[in-house]
Amino acid sequence: MIPADGALLAEAEARQSCYVAGMHGHVITPGTPGVGVVAMLGPTNTGKTHRAIERMLEHRTGMIGLPLRLLAREVYDRVSARVGESRVALVTGEEKRIPPHPSYWVCTVESMPVEREVDFLAVDEIQLAAHRQRGHVFTDRLLHARGTRETWFMGAETIRPVIEQLVPTAVIDRHPRLSQLRGAGSMSLGALPPRTAIVAFSTNEVYELAERLRQRRGGAAVVLGALSPRTRNAQVALYQAGEVDYMVATDAIGMGLNMDVDTVAFASLRKYDGHERRELEPAELAQIAGRAGRAHNDGQFCTLAPLPSLPDQLVDAIETHRFGNLSRVVWRTTPTRLQFDSVEDLIASLRQKPPRKLLELVRQAEDFDTLVQLAAREQIQARAKGRAAVELLWQVCQIPDFRKLALDGHVDLLAEIYRQLTSSSERLDPDWMNQRISRIDDTEGDIHVLMSRIAFVRTWTYVSNHRAWIVDAEHWQARTRAVEDRLSDALHERLVARFVEREARRGPPVHGPARPRQPKQPKRRAVSIDREAVAAGPFAKLLEVELEPGQRGGERDDAWVQELVDAPHERFVVDDRGNVRDGELELGHLVRGVDLVRPEVTLTIGEALGAGARARIQRRLIAWARDLAHELLAPLRHNTIDALSSDARGLIYQLEQGLGTIHRGAAKAQLLRLAGRDRKLLTSLGVEIGARMIWLPALLRGEALRVRALLVDAALPRGVRVEVPTPEAVALVPNPDVNPNAYTALGFPVFGGRALRADVVERVDAMLRGLAQASDDADEPGFELPPTLADQTGMEVDELARALGWVEQDGRWHPPAEPPTPSRRRRKR
Repeated sequence: MIPADGALLAEAEARQSCYVAGMHGHVITPGTPGVGVVAMLGPTNTGKTHRAIERMLEHRTGMIGLPLRLLAREVYDRVSARVGESRVALVTGEEKRIPPHPSYWVCTVESMPVEREVDFLAVDEIQLAAHRQRGHVFTDRLLHARGTRETWFMGAETIRPVIEQLVPTAVIDRHPRLSQLRGAGSMSLGALPPRTAIVAFSTNEVYELAERLRQRRGGAAVVLGALSPRTRNAQVALYQAGEVDYMVATDAIGMGLNMDVDTVAFASLRKYDGHERRELEPAELAQIAGRAGRAHNDGQFCTLAPLPSLPDQLVDAIETHRFGNLSRVVWRTTPTRLQFDSVEDLIASLRQKPPRKLLELVRQAEDFDTLVQLAAREQIQARAKGRAAVELLWQVCQIPDFRKLALDGHVDLLAEIYRQLTSSSERLDPDWMNQRISRIDDTEGDIHVLMSRIAFVRTWTYVSNHRAWIVDAEHWQARTRAVEDRLSDALHERLVARFVEREARRGPPVHGPARPRQPKQPKRRAVSIDREAVAAGPFAKLLEVELEPGQRGGERDDAWVQELVDAPHERFVVDDRGNVRDGELELGHLVRGVDLVRPEVTLTIGEALGAGARARIQRRLIAWARDLAHELLAPLRHNTIDALSSDARGLIYQLEQGLGTIHRGAAKAQLLRLAGRDRKLLTSLGVEIGARMIWLPALLRGEALRVRALLVDAALPRGVRVEVPTPEAVALVPNPDVNPNAYTALGFPVFGGRALRADVVERVDAMLRGLAQASDDADEPGFELPPTLADQTGMEVDELARALGWVEQDGRWHPPAEPPTPSRRRRKR
């Protein structure tokens, strides 16, 4: 990155003047010191983040830092939908999705890889530089993080004097709010209009309010900072789809999470900030209240009775967005200047005094407190010798305490991690990790228990993203992600069961409905029918007509949707075109998901059901599709895998991702380290390890093969398909528009001009090796190909042998030095 006191825009040499998009007429001319640094300041709902995303996409490369993992995921989904996942990296403490050559990086502020050079760089909510615990990271970004062409800092107007002093050449760009925000006094729970978010600052208070809303208004969605993105998205979907009209949340909603909220109601004005319980600052109240109203829709804020109304002066300040400016921001020595010669030097460099009065040394830092505690332990002192060991200790100290229990418990865990990393293996013990993760891989329990498990698995997800710490990082990342997904789904189910009344979700709103999201249809009078009389008349056949969902009437539709959502797995089927059906009724279609074993489902059922019902059906069908893949791979998920080594488990993971078939060369490293016990256990799971392929014979025939074809089809572009092999098929003519990897996942890897069934590849190769071995004692080296070899595959014998890597010399054939690696085309999937 270009340093803060450094150069101009690289493009300044080629331009006489330039205009920064959205600058309201500010002209930046070449030669102006600090050109390209923009501070876009204003209240909530000004479109700052949206403008920054749009500006980033105008550049060849870019990076944006966001204050929350949930918000980073939301922006990642938005950007990747625009430019494709292959061009976008997502980097947070617990989640790293980094394609080979990303153009854009979406990160939490703490996880920004600022050492990477990008054209455009942005940091959102820069006023958090004053935050007691996290502020030093935002301050460091303000001082040192720069794009080579353009840098944006977005945040509240309150940080303007700080930016003017620390980055005096930055252009201040003020933006007004897009809609009006008005105070509405104090309201009782029963008086709150629909599309209201109630904000509380403790989990127990959130639960209590959600329970009351369930009793009075049919239920509420719950949004807590501790929720995983998966659970949070599912809860927000309930609210956004109109299944519930209320939301109860912590102040996590204040950091730019996008929802259709008309009213924000404060159930409390005090919060515990990790250090003390205190009153919220006016600017903090405004940040949360500003979530009311979106785009050009006006919003309102109030307190929840029995809290009194906010003072008039405070209401006016929130409405007009006028607050006292920040006078100081939190600072710590920038990471590149920390001293790692000894633990004492590291602590001293972290305690170094700020160079300016405007900067205040961070007083609350979890990683520093952890370091001090660990440094006091004799076993840590004995191991933390030398620069590399001290730097490793500091990395371990930065593992977050997501559980927020007593610090001693977290320190004990980190001490054990550091002990293992400084042992002779320099890696974490896979069996120890497996034991810890298996302990929390349990979807039983109440909301509190599930949230505690999610918090703990987040720790292991964070650890698994340190590739140098563990063997087979991809396996552990997938394992922790899968555990978090299962726990998240279970938590969402518990939240819905506890806080959403299924029978009568909404009570009548006291103040009438908020702005209608969809036009309401007039109710139709029910007409009773004498079915016996109709059956005896000329219209008897009409009784056999089954109406489409959405044409039956509201109560029948609700009952049908509920029945569908609660239906067992066996009720649904998928035909050979990938259509998911309930009997004769087509519900949806299998489409590409994040990988082959996690397909998605798009609905094809009529629009008349409404968004809420459709969202519930889609969630059920996606769960069913994931179960379909899970059942296919059930042989690989036996309890036996717990006894396998990490290398063998890595092989299992590769087989799962390949739907039961992979090329041997793809697992060469794991195979070299497999013990005899591993091989026996793999054999017991039905895994065949051949000279060319690794596969499960049970997945090459019957319904398993059909399901594989459907999962592969779902991952292909629209209009491109692989045929479902017949039971007796041993070879296929591959579709040239389909990547050969897709045929491998089908169980028919491509060799030459044919896709051959994996076991046939091994059988033919074994025959050739047998012929080669038999010819070892012959006078003339090599052997001739028997014509019967073609009977196995339908290919010409020489074409087949050549495709398998065998070499012809003077009409005789010789074994390959090394099995060839099939070509991989990345152009199409």
